[in-house]
Amino acid sequence: MTAAPVISARGLDLTFETNDGPVHALKDINLDIERGEFVSFIGPSGCGKTTFLRCIAALETPTGGTLRVNGMSAEDARKERSYGYVFQAAGLYPWRTIAGNVKLPLEIMGYPKADQAKRVEKVLSLVDLEGFGKKFPWQLSGGMQQRASIARALAFDADILLMDEPFGALDEIVRDKLNEELLKLWERTQKTIGFVTHSIPEAVYLSTKIVVMSPRPGQIYEVIDSPLPRSARPLDIRDSEEFLQVAHRVREGLRAGHAYDE
Repeated sequence: MTAAPVISARGLDLTFETNDGPVHALKDINLDIERGEFVSFIGPSGCGKTTFLRCIAALETPTGGTLRVNGMSAEDARKERSYGYVFQAAGLYPWRTIAGNVKLPLEIMGYPKADQAKRVEKVLSLVDLEGFGKKFPWQLSGGMQQRASIARALAFDADILLMDEPFGALDEIVRDKLNEELLKLWERTQKTIGFVTHSIPEAVYLSTKIVVMSPRPGQIYEVIDSPLPRSARPLDIRDSEEFLQVAHRVREGLRAGHAYDE
């Protein structure tokens, strides 16, 4: 028997009502994400990538179609703590230590203090921040702060990790390093990851599946299954013919979806 998708959207629509009239943000989104997949969403600003991620997280409410997360509504999945969410900005409280920031959701959820300490230690190790728990955010680099943000999202061990362009503000060298570390983290944890990006190389390097979106209203133009191996993806795989072929296909999909009309 085939397992049900972790995330399943059918005919999903979302229209925002504004003072200037309705804005059709998403139109007829049909997508399945299987357990353990790394799925990137790529497209121009205004194509609905982040909006769809926010629908999965029950931060936005669709106005049409259906959306199931772990076999339940997105709202119920939120209540069941089915996902962790990583925003573009690390969003760490400057008055809390790194450990204090990471354990914040555990405090809110009422985990015992001993369990909080064990979980914080575990996830800081997962993101290679051992020994930094007593530091404050301002004492860490931007890349390290973002790793702490990922640790916070992992602290309560949700099945799904939703990431909204988490490395977009970082320089290329740091971004490459964090891409490598994220792949290792994904291999170790086997989480299902939804990842928003504007970068073609990043999308191709990280993903098992790439969702190319087009704007006005946001629609899925193409879903590309990556032929790259799930493991053993060194950075220099980006120079391989196979990688370049996938990147070319993504670029052509963006063009065909009118991504460069803006």
